[in-house]
Amino acid sequence: MIKSVVVNISRLLLSLTFIFSGFVKAVDPLGTQYKLEDYAAAMSLDGIFPTWIFLCGSVAMSALEVMIGIQLLFAINRRIISKVVLLFMLVMTGLTLWIYISDPVEDCGCFGDAIKLTNGQTLMKNIVLLVCAVLVALWPKKMPRMVSLSNQWIVFHYSLVFIIAVSVYCIHYLPIFDFRPYHIGANIPEGMEIPDGAEQPVFETTFIMEKDGKQEEFTVDNYPDSTWTFIDSKTKLVKAGYEPPIHDFFLQDHEGDDITDAVLSHPGYTLLLITPNLEVADDTNFGHLNAIYDYAQQKKVPFYCLTASEDGAIQHWIDITGAEYPFVKCDGLTLKTMVRSNPGLILLKEGTVAGKWSNNNLPTLDDASKLQAFDETNSYDAHNKQMWLYILLWYVLPLALLVLADRTWHIFNTLSTHYN
Repeated sequence: MIKSVVVNISRLLLSLTFIFSGFVKAVDPLGTQYKLEDYAAAMSLDGIFPTWIFLCGSVAMSALEVMIGIQLLFAINRRIISKVVLLFMLVMTGLTLWIYISDPVEDCGCFGDAIKLTNGQTLMKNIVLLVCAVLVALWPKKMPRMVSLSNQWIVFHYSLVFIIAVSVYCIHYLPIFDFRPYHIGANIPEGMEIPDGAEQPVFETTFIMEKDGKQEEFTVDNYPDSTWTFIDSKTKLVKAGYEPPIHDFFLQDHEGDDITDAVLSHPGYTLLLITPNLEVADDTNFGHLNAIYDYAQQKKVPFYCLTASEDGAIQHWIDITGAEYPFVKCDGLTLKTMVRSNPGLILLKEGTVAGKWSNNNLPTLDDASKLQAFDETNSYDAHNKQMWLYILLWYVLPLALLVLADRTWHIFNTLSTHYN
């Protein structure tokens, strides 16, 4: 009895973790792609594989994690899946041990942008899950099936189609759940603020000094006398302090002036075309973008194109699209965080994100009332509730009805066999 309880607690913990981890990756495939590219760069493999390889890897990874979790939850292929989970956790624990020791990335990306874990926290999490995986692998038959063998294929294939469809939808449009600090309803200036009393970062400066042809390093506490000659200094972060959710949002116009405050404090609406890398930006809808810019000009709505590309790429974009809108320089990572589309469009209302669109579903701006309605119809909470309702109706409810029908039929057959 105790063995069965321990195994099924482990099974539940593993399955929910895998489903959650895979799902938050599936709703943000480009974010997972960027994280895989970070890992490749840390391993000196950047530039070897094309971008689409990382994107396909992102979709495959999210689907794999969700399917492992679903099979554990429903006890599908119990013996095989228990061994797969154990192998997966052995590999991931080894990987996170390397990450913890060498620190190639700040965040492993296990839970996308939904939950941020330090490398130490990630290692501890994987050790706990590895123990659970060992228990499940030792006694797989202690996991009771939730559906009969004859109906397990329905759960498996329906789940696989659903999670891949979610990823494809989020690639074509935008993530159905936005866990980043630039989600609809977020106020960018507020996201840049540091609260009073917040912990400040601690830095240590070392001075390299020379005397009689010999160089030595000194700190502020033991700084030498004037007989020493200053050569160089180096500063390192000793203890991290509070970092606001938005910390790299800086806009610079073509003359090199900082226009960040001017854009964020503008009364009324502002349209931002986001394109981190113009060299690979999708130019198929440039006519629509130009029309939106013309509309903005008519309604006296400021319109800027934010990019991290150099002047040559900007000029090439102008040549092929006929763009007349002004270009503003911004950090590339920040732009990738703002919207998962290249290009993408953001509508600000006095520094607050009022709307976001990918290049594949740009808004139709045909009258002034459309702008005024954007921030009312794009409520962050309302959007999330709607997405959860869709998931409930299209995935959870059908599987729940399947389980109910399956178990009812199983009980009916058992009773029929007993009384006959």
